[in-house]
Amino acid sequence: MSFRMPAEWTEHERCLMAWPTRPDLWGAVLGTAKQEYAAVARAIAGFEPVTMVAPPGHAEEARELCGAGIEVIELPLDDSWFRDSGPIFVLGPDGRRAGVDFRFNAWGGKHHPYDADDRVGALLVERLGDRTVRSEMILEGGAITVDGEGTLITTEQCLLHPNRNPGMSRAEIEAELMARLGVTKVIWLPYGGLLDTETDGHVDGVCAFVAPGKVVVQLPDDPRHPDHARMRANRAVLEATPDAQGRTLEIIDLPQSAFVEVDGASVEVGYLNFYLANGGVVVPVADRPQDAQALAVIARACPERKVVGVPARVIAHGGGGVHCITQQVPATAPRA
Repeated sequence: MSFRMPAEWTEHERCLMAWPTRPDLWGAVLGTAKQEYAAVARAIAGFEPVTMVAPPGHAEEARELCGAGIEVIELPLDDSWFRDSGPIFVLGPDGRRAGVDFRFNAWGGKHHPYDADDRVGALLVERLGDRTVRSEMILEGGAITVDGEGTLITTEQCLLHPNRNPGMSRAEIEAELMARLGVTKVIWLPYGGLLDTETDGHVDGVCAFVAPGKVVVQLPDDPRHPDHARMRANRAVLEATPDAQGRTLEIIDLPQSAFVEVDGASVEVGYLNFYLANGGVVVPVADRPQDAQALAVIARACPERKVVGVPARVIAHGGGGVHCITQQVPATAPRA
């Protein structure tokens, strides 16, 4: 059977999240990280069911902070970034669902241990009663965005980094993406974020599909921003490259950027790192004046969805945003 990865705006059965667990990552702000994760879960639960996975012994804490309405289950975990360590779900032409279990190596071995996170994807697929499709390629979900109609966008900075799949060529990586996710065209952007040393430049920090033929692109308007020229180079590639259906992409620029201080460090809260829920968009915000402007851009890009901002300063300090900590489970019988 031929499977394909549906777009994020396809109807979801639920959203998967993982409870913050790594003290050496969060340090003094671990408690605040848990509060922010819980707030994200509650915001998404306003649109669709949420299942929070907590490590053994931490389910009660997660239930208490998340509140009623959030399902909490226990499974072994190393970390809390389910966009990357969780399964990537695909659908067959008859609506049957499978979970692709790519390998996970903690973004090139940046954190140890990571063996539980490498196993959790298959455990979740089994728990949901779906078929597991295994791949030996290392891939994080934050490294790709798809339109569900054959097009996948990624960055060379991440997927071609030698700490992921050093034994695979670009052509072999592209072929595996096509085989496992059902895409027919891969658009390679040259750059991820320069400051994104944690993920080596995931695409969900620079570009996101929000509808067929329509992408939102991070385009900092401050010439002093380290990605000012780099994101314009990415945009030029998107302007010049048709999608799998032959369409010229409609590009929505997201110029806002917000830097905040967390635990003595300056971090950027990336507004592009949002999650498309059923009827909504949950967006990380920084409690800065730019928040309202960014939310307005996203609302124009997604006019049929309710846009909700959720404080995510500490999540950004940990290395990501709302998209990084979520993974959608598509409904088995999606609406057309």
